[in-house]
Amino acid sequence: MSVIRIQGRHGLNGEIHIQGSKNGVLPIMAGALLHRGTTVITNVPIIQDVICMMGILEYLGCRCALEGHTAVIDAIHAEAVPVPCAMSGQMRSSVMLLGPLLGRFGLAVSRHPGGCCLGNRPVNLHLDAFRALGAQVRTEGEQIGVFANHLHPATIRFPYPSVGATENAILASVSVPGATRIIGGAREPEIEMLCDFLCSMGAKITGGGTACILIEGGVPLHDTTFAIDGDRIVAGTYLGALLCSGGRVRLCGAPVFHMEESLRLAERMGMEIAVSPEGLVARMQGRARACDFSTGPYPEFPTDLQPVMMAVLASASGEGRIQETVFEKRFSCAEELRKLGASIIIENRFARVRGQRPLHGARVQAKDLRGGAALVVAGLTAEGETLVEGYEHISRGYEDISRDLAQVGAEIALRE
Repeated sequence: MSVIRIQGRHGLNGEIHIQGSKNGVLPIMAGALLHRGTTVITNVPIIQDVICMMGILEYLGCRCALEGHTAVIDAIHAEAVPVPCAMSGQMRSSVMLLGPLLGRFGLAVSRHPGGCCLGNRPVNLHLDAFRALGAQVRTEGEQIGVFANHLHPATIRFPYPSVGATENAILASVSVPGATRIIGGAREPEIEMLCDFLCSMGAKITGGGTACILIEGGVPLHDTTFAIDGDRIVAGTYLGALLCSGGRVRLCGAPVFHMEESLRLAERMGMEIAVSPEGLVARMQGRARACDFSTGPYPEFPTDLQPVMMAVLASASGEGRIQETVFEKRFSCAEELRKLGASIIIENRFARVRGQRPLHGARVQAKDLRGGAALVVAGLTAEGETLVEGYEHISRGYEDISRDLAQVGAEIALRE
């Protein structure tokens, strides 16, 4: 089993190139199923979820190739065959296949999706969107089946801005002739990216990145080449590392115009940040200042970065209070952070973190993707050696977190 070994208390100085967006590339890869042709995707992050998605697409009959950071997906011979539980259960984004399979073939069968265990993450909003388009839904145990002889355009209203359900509604609607409107959809940058990708393929979509999206479906699609934006969560993770360690780091390719709340929180904690279209330069001197924050749907502070900022608060000056409004089990890394000496009190959807200086090294276990990244960040500021187990969770979303941090001065290495 791979373990990340960290010797803490080293400043960070240098440059990191931010990988392509995990949450952006996966629905786009699923969207390649809509076109009976070839899709080329560049700036693809080499992460386990991408490898898993490529395996599922190949099982569905696509020809896939990954050369460097470029993926080529030929979906001419794709089929709507049931995806084995062993494959779809590895990541939550496997649910994204339902929309394009339903749109293209009128049939999709999968199991309830896998991924990180963050509490109640139902797919009912996805299924309600399919029903609005005229599909029938059958669930049996862990299996989900959606099918339709004829899909029709509709107005889909979401009571909550679910990212995945919004993406699935878009993907299913692209093949449906007529105007489909999505009201109350999620506004995350990754949804805007998906709409841009589909438009590059010939689809007619307006309002991507807003709460009201219009899809003029049934338009013929064509081959396309599309570049994935930088990963705002990875960039935010490395800002968290700098808040803990101090120094000066340039993040090339950071999508700064989609990171407003993350940058604002880092500045409140004492960081100096200069942004440009190419990325950002961040400087941190002294100890981070504790402050309160709350998570929420975009454009609010992203829940995916909450564990990292909990790790920052664990060694900050003062006490900070976190309100988690998205996932009720997003505080699960607190138990492992306490092994490093963190003072964290959980009260329902609130966490109170009193900064300790210094934390101390220990052996800890990553139990999910973002919690694992938080343990790495905490290890950077701990005295002595920290060993982070459960690397298979971290590798789902980070190409090589130890490589990136080592090249800016952290004493960190992946040990097989």
